[in-house]
Amino acid sequence: MNSANSTESVSQLLSLGWDTGSWSLTLSLSLALAAVLAVVIAGLFTWKWWLGGFSFKEFEIDQAEIGVGKNKFRFRPNLGDKQVAYAIWVELSTRKIGLPIDFEDDVVAEIYDSWFEFFSVTRELVKGVPVGQVRRKSTQAIIKLSIEVLNEGLRPHLTKWQARFRRWYDRQLKKYDDGEAGEILYPQQIQADFPQYVELKTDMERVNQALMRYRAKMRELVLTD
Repeated sequence: MNSANSTESVSQLLSLGWDTGSWSLTLSLSLALAAVLAVVIAGLFTWKWWLGGFSFKEFEIDQAEIGVGKNKFRFRPNLGDKQVAYAIWVELSTRKIGLPIDFEDDVVAEIYDSWFEFFSVTRELVKGVPVGQVRRKSTQAIIKLSIEVLNEGLRPHLTKWQARFRRWYDRQLKKYDDGEAGEILYPQQIQADFPQYVELKTDMERVNQALMRYRAKMRELVLTD
């Protein structure tokens, strides 16, 4: 192809015009060239996302605030990080686990059910983070914190208290089912008779406070620009 044909082809794709009457410059792109540019831009965005996404303002997490460690870490969360934080925040916000416990009205066995479900859901959320996303330090920080909330926040309490409380509570309920109890009590009244209820309640409140701070931190991360 000679230079004349090349110039004509370029002019068909891209043209630049100057209007002396209005002193304005006009740039026109052909549909084909616009489509190519759109594909290139989309490819760049996809490539950037695969490498970890787009960074926002710095965000700090102090593990001591949540009660699962002494480390602080700062990072720039991306959209993928925010998606993970949002999913965890929704789970905490729609379950009793992320709300204050009211021992006058809440049933301990039902709280344990909620905690166990949250443990399973969070574990699956962490497992579902794309491998390419995990390479980012910011994503690693969120995953690390979430795992520590499970292992150092929830697990110790559940290991110590859940089995022994449920065993006692189920036997107490059976007495009522079998007609052996002398009076009818609400579940909240029955659980208060657990021999170590004060210690269980104190430790459960401690875990609950940590989980609410974790929930607040996830919400803050989601809303950070």
